[in-house]
Order: sequence, then structure tokens, then C-alpha cells
Amino acid sequence: MIPDGASLMIGGFMAVGTPERVVDEIVRQNKRNLTVIANDTASPGRGIGKLIAAKLVHKAIVSHIGLNPETQRQMTAGELEVELVPQGTLIERIRAGGYGLGGVLTQTGIGTTVEKGKQQIKVDGKTYLLEVALRADFALVHAFLVDYLGNLSYALTARNFNPIIAMAAATVIVDADNIVPIGVISPDHIVTPAPLVDYLVMNA
Repeated sequence: MIPDGASLMIGGFMAVGTPERVVDEIVRQNKRNLTVIANDTASPGRGIGKLIAAKLVHKAIVSHIGLNPETQRQMTAGELEVELVPQGTLIERIRAGGYGLGGVLTQTGIGTTVEKGKQQIKVDGKTYLLEVALRADFALVHAFLVDYLGNLSYALTARNFNPIIAMAAATVIVDADNIVPIGVISPDHIVTPAPLVDYLVMNA
């Protein structure tokens, strides 16, 4: 379903909460020229780092690449375009995309290289950068507990980027650790409701 050239939002923070099985399948199918929107590119051999190592990513929109020397090497060599975005700004741009907003106003980055080429807007005498919303063709989500309808519950720190990216993509694919009957997950524990989810990948 994921074609060459697709844009992917991928959950996880240094591969914690990353849908590893879906990432592995993308590598196996050799999907190329991808745009990846995520917190980071993990590290070699883990999470998004597998996509980087296989040279499948054309552009990465991330908050840092400090723990993946291969990302740094490809960027320096001109093989990979990297857009570095402050972490808070990145998640708010994704949230804005999920909520149908055009973008967010932030003072983060004013007076630095981050402001280059961005519109500045004054509100009550203060200057803000307009950071445009982000959306993707696919969101690749990892969840601990999923029911047959597609209601999602996350475990511990895996509840990082996953719930937000599930709202900001045209198609949501969930890598599920455990799929359970409807009613097993208490309504109070559902973080991402089923109407947002398109496909479940079962833990074989």
C-alpha cells in the first residue's frame, strides 16, 4: 500500500514506541524516495535507523539526528535532505495538521537560522514565526493494546508521538502488540479511538 515517494509519520522516541515490524516490511519491500516525519532517526539498526541505513529516505523532518552517524554522513554527503525542527515546534506542527489548522505561532527560533524563509507575525507587540502544519500520506503507529475495532492504548513512554501522528495522516497503520476483543480495553484507557485507525498489523 505504501508507494515509493510516500510521506510517512513514524511514532517513537529513539525507537521506543516505533512500529518495528512495519519498518522492517518497508525495508524488505525496498520502498524508496520516502519523506519521514518523526522525532528522530533513532540509531543504526533500530527503528527509523533501518530506513536510513537502507538509503530509502529522501527527506527527514526531525528534531535531532545526534545518535545516528549514518544520518549525519548522508546529510553531509548530500544524499539525504534533513529539516531540523525544534522538538516542541515539530509536535505542534503535527498537532495542527491533525486538528485542521494551517499552522502555529511560536517565538522559538527567532534570531536563529530557524527563522530563515519563514513568515513573521506580530501579536500584541510580540513577534512570532509562522510554522506551517504537517500532514502525511501514512502514519505508522505502535500500540500495546488494540481491540478488534481499532481502539488503541499505549504502554508507558511509547505514548510519545504515536497519538498525535494518528490524527495527522490520510491512512493510519498500527503495529499492535496485542489485539483483544471489544470491551477488554476500558473506555477510560482508550487514547486513540477506532475511527482514526485504518489497518492493524498483528504480532505474528
